[in-house]
Amino acid sequence: MNQPNLRPLLLVLFVGVLMGALDLAIIGPALPAIQADLGVDTRALAWIFNIYVLFQLVGAPLMAKLSDRFGRRAIYVLNLALFGIGSLTLAVTTSFEVLLVGRAIQGLGAGGIFPVASAVIGDRFPPEKRGSTLGLLGAVFGIAFLVGPILGGILLRFSWHWLFLINLPIVLLLIWQALRLLPGSGTSTPKPFDAVGALLLSVVLGSVAIVFTEIDSSHLVASFTSLPVAPFAVLAIVLAPVFWRVERGAVDPIIPPRLLGSLQMRLTGAIAVGTGTLEAGSAFFPALAVAALGITDYNASLLMLPSVLATTVGAPLMGRLLNVLGSRAIVQLGLACVAMGTFVYALTNLTITLFVIGGIIGGFGFSALLGAPLRYIVLNEAPPADRGTAQGLLTVFLAIGQLSGAALIGGVAASRGGGTQGYQLALLILGGLTALLAVAGFGLKSRASERATATAA
Repeated sequence: MNQPNLRPLLLVLFVGVLMGALDLAIIGPALPAIQADLGVDTRALAWIFNIYVLFQLVGAPLMAKLSDRFGRRAIYVLNLALFGIGSLTLAVTTSFEVLLVGRAIQGLGAGGIFPVASAVIGDRFPPEKRGSTLGLLGAVFGIAFLVGPILGGILLRFSWHWLFLINLPIVLLLIWQALRLLPGSGTSTPKPFDAVGALLLSVVLGSVAIVFTEIDSSHLVASFTSLPVAPFAVLAIVLAPVFWRVERGAVDPIIPPRLLGSLQMRLTGAIAVGTGTLEAGSAFFPALAVAALGITDYNASLLMLPSVLATTVGAPLMGRLLNVLGSRAIVQLGLACVAMGTFVYALTNLTITLFVIGGIIGGFGFSALLGAPLRYIVLNEAPPADRGTAQGLLTVFLAIGQLSGAALIGGVAASRGGGTQGYQLALLILGGLTALLAVAGFGLKSRASERATATAA
């Protein structure tokens, strides 16, 4: 396939990923309107976010595996269709329970869009173009969190239902183009589907998500024994080794154990969990700004814009540098930048200027970690038949870090009574974790070795 023909394909992938990311970022401004319209309390309202993330977590490995089995085109279209059905449900509902069903269907579809899109890039783009292409996809998340609140505010002038109604024509257009442009072939000789593994994985990941969603960060230890947390924690702990045993014996496992057989994949998984934890830590930056600078929540949110812009601009740049310097250098650069930005927050008497500087440095770091390098490594290391599955597994590692990081960092901050000292202690620990990950990054392949692997594949 020649280069001009790849641009429409990339656009289909880019818009699909953007749409999935937007529906996480766009919902914030709509929460007061939804609460007033449907009459729900604040704690229940949080499930509008949580159920979307939970089903994304479950959908990522399942849809990625199905794309290896039945082809990228069929499963990408299925993901878009599920997202559209969920959006239609949300656009017409007058019930909070039905709204949650719609968000769950949306999340299931959105969960598969990014890993399948990443696998398509591995299938259709040459190795020397994969870094820059993945970098463009990585920029999507920064764009979503910049545009989402603004777009949400505009659509709310009509009704909160319009936040989801606007997805429908986009979904139909994307499905039409995906049927034209995406590769359609799957496994030539399909094997028995690993239904038991799929069920166990869904239960384990769902239980993990519920545990970290329901944890009270201010009483972290005691929270694990509480009724909303303990049963799901026990379920995840008991079923995780059962799932792994089933996968080792399955003919065509949902997550093949061989994917974690190489040092590169294990290191990448560990860095992905750490990256998710770092991303969760960034959610506490506005609270730190309020406590340390004495500003309003609104102004604290505005202070995050330079960081988001740095991530958005940095993602495609890091993708291009990836093609030249290799994944190891970019991953370590990203970790070093996040560490420096975090230490600015943790070790200084913060001013607005220092807060912005730390945010920009950390934002550039996140552009490297959340964009191309980790997905590039996985594309290189996974066999072509497992590319989708491997991308889904990477998404799971990132999500586990995000879920656990929010609880742990919140718990550390709360142990010091919150406030500036509590948040700075949590971020100091986060900076130390980042430095350790940077050291671990020396175990990744050099650029020359990485190119040799890509050529062999």
